[in-house]
Amino acid sequence: MAVTVSSPDTVSTLEDLEARLRWLAAWTIHNANHIRENVDGVKVGGHQASCASMSAIMAALYFHALGPNDRVAVKPHAGPLLHAIHYMLGNESLDKLKAFRGLGGVQSYPSRTKDVIPVDFSTGSVGLGVAITAFASLVQDYMVAHGLMADADTGRMIALMGDAELDEGNIYECLIEAYKHDIRNCWWIVDYNRQSLDATTADRMFRRFDDIFETCGWRVVTLKHGRHQRAAFKEQGGQALADWIDNCPNAEYAALTYQGGAAWRARLETDIGGVRGVKALLGKRDDAALAELMTNLGGHCLESLTEAFEGAKDDRPTLFIAYTIKGFGLPLAGHKDNHAGLMTPGQVSELRTGLGIAEGEEWEPWAGLGSNAAAAAKAMAEAAPIRLKKEYRPVDSIDVPPLEAPRDAEQSTQAAFGKILFELAKSGHPLAARIVTTSPDVTVSTNLGGWVNQRGLFRRQDLTDVFQKAKIPSAQKWSGAPAGQHIELGIAENNLFVMLAALGLAGDIFGEQLMPVGTVYDPFIARGLDALNYACYQDARFMLVATPSGVTLGPEGGAHQSINPPLIAMGQPGLTHYEPAFADELALMMEHGFRHMQAADGGSIYLRLTTRSILQAWREDDAWQADALKGAYWLRKPAEGSEAAVVAMGAVMPEAIAAWELLEADLPGLGLLAVTSPTLLHRDWSAARAARWQGRARETSHIETLLGALAPSAGLVTVLDGSPAALSWLGGVLGHRVSPLGTDRFGQTGNLPDLYRAYRLDADAIVEAAAELFL
Repeated sequence: MAVTVSSPDTVSTLEDLEARLRWLAAWTIHNANHIRENVDGVKVGGHQASCASMSAIMAALYFHALGPNDRVAVKPHAGPLLHAIHYMLGNESLDKLKAFRGLGGVQSYPSRTKDVIPVDFSTGSVGLGVAITAFASLVQDYMVAHGLMADADTGRMIALMGDAELDEGNIYECLIEAYKHDIRNCWWIVDYNRQSLDATTADRMFRRFDDIFETCGWRVVTLKHGRHQRAAFKEQGGQALADWIDNCPNAEYAALTYQGGAAWRARLETDIGGVRGVKALLGKRDDAALAELMTNLGGHCLESLTEAFEGAKDDRPTLFIAYTIKGFGLPLAGHKDNHAGLMTPGQVSELRTGLGIAEGEEWEPWAGLGSNAAAAAKAMAEAAPIRLKKEYRPVDSIDVPPLEAPRDAEQSTQAAFGKILFELAKSGHPLAARIVTTSPDVTVSTNLGGWVNQRGLFRRQDLTDVFQKAKIPSAQKWSGAPAGQHIELGIAENNLFVMLAALGLAGDIFGEQLMPVGTVYDPFIARGLDALNYACYQDARFMLVATPSGVTLGPEGGAHQSINPPLIAMGQPGLTHYEPAFADELALMMEHGFRHMQAADGGSIYLRLTTRSILQAWREDDAWQADALKGAYWLRKPAEGSEAAVVAMGAVMPEAIAAWELLEADLPGLGLLAVTSPTLLHRDWSAARAARWQGRARETSHIETLLGALAPSAGLVTVLDGSPAALSWLGGVLGHRVSPLGTDRFGQTGNLPDLYRAYRLDADAIVEAAAELFL
């Protein structure tokens, strides 16, 4: 492949930009820790060394290599560099930089929702920002295949990562999935500074990354030596120097970097000074020049970086391993404690003087440059494609039709979910064309099979259903094609949530909204919990359908029975949990969910479903629906001032109804409250209380209104197939007594009557709990 060699003028200008980026990032962190008032005495922090190791990589990328459609996930600890870039472009205010890590200021790590500059992907939980770029490249292929995006508008999905991130297991789960789907247009750039938070990284592992990535179809480009080192290697004795560098352990290289030129000289003279030409090679350089030579690694050489990026312009996924020095150009360079280390005021003053920046001009983007150099740097920056403004989510762009519930007299919510999607797939409604489903090898067992039969698997190349071709009977008739709308994943729940994050950002990243629906076993949400939080944090929009729930899947045993997902949902911002008991509730919540996913103030939806088939509710009218969407409604209305109510959610609703029928004679006016979302109830209650505390007009939450029908002395028996804590808080709303039932132990195998009796979820347990309240 022919490579365009960057001109000396281009390299020189990039070097000027790199030095300013490194300075602005370091100064922003220094200002927050040493100049700005610290009112609580808590260390503000920041990562000056981590920024310095990546400043050249980001200068080469943002000011030279990025195309207008490229998207970048920036290494979390290099966030100040990203803000420095946008400050130089006029997209970031000085006030924001001065408030780094303060309320309303620049965030600690790049955030799509909290920062004002364009951030393509939030980062912070290491490894996840890397993985989302691979799934985003798959989403981009999906958009092109479905006519939602032109080939000419495609770009590269790029991750900038620290080498320690390659210890994250989710990266390899992602790598395997990316290989299965033959992803394209993806770059992962490793800042190989060989230092993590606690230690120097292992030498031997990096000798295996070539094999791992090349086996998965990636091009691997290693940038070990800068142009000054390559020139020195051509001198007499240069080969011995090259061999010494290649064999020097990481920890020793870091220590010598910190010690400086005299230490380099002493060590090299001891180790290879007897080789012909080495003494002369060392002798022609003073200590400062020798230190510069030994730290002139590929990841700090703008010429090497730009040429490497120019040489990888096809669509093959590429891993760049860029050797760097952690803390490059700073007095912290190489020290093993530099990860969270901060320069002293004296050290910052020396750095400023060395860059020719006058005191008082620390925030000037072009300070220290002569007029010609400043003009060249400014012109290069102004030509950068990142000057384009952030695109915002399309709002309510996809019409949502009424969704009809299946009419079976007895059915499970899981089966109803499959039927609703199946009918939508057959309908040809525009909404169906925007739905894309995905699942980690549980497509059939979560009732997505009918949808896939209708809409097919997504593959960039046609994939024949061999069983169907051979006329072997099967309920699953799955063929793959570019027009398919189901992305099948391997059994790694973490990948599911990162995939949902990428799909849920399609409107912002690629300009066209998708409606992602992902299914998973409810107990295994916890396997991908970090990735779920990551997806919600950056406001990705999706519908998560988790089933089956609780001990209701009795024969599967404790490993497949979920206890705490309702509590997880209650504590997860950006995610609304519904747990419908009946099919008509589910249809209503799916319809609402597809609208909520598009609303400006919306979010993602989590539906907790069950395999238990139950008798469906009879309705006089639709008056219950509005309350159900708010989180609860009276399935059996209490008499005004009633002394008791049963409060139930989800799969155990038949037991609650049976107990209500047993208790009604002894407790006249007994109510039965069907809870559909403890998450919404609690958030609404908290918001109403906050409004009152803040002196705004008195607001009454939905749950206060519902429970207000009861006497102040009333008792509540709450029951759900999950942690009882999800509903036991209801007693705190108006001071009612509560007897909470639920599961707080790992289950075991068994039939439902046995398990419900053992875990106190049956009608008798509800009656006994009521007796405890009133006797």
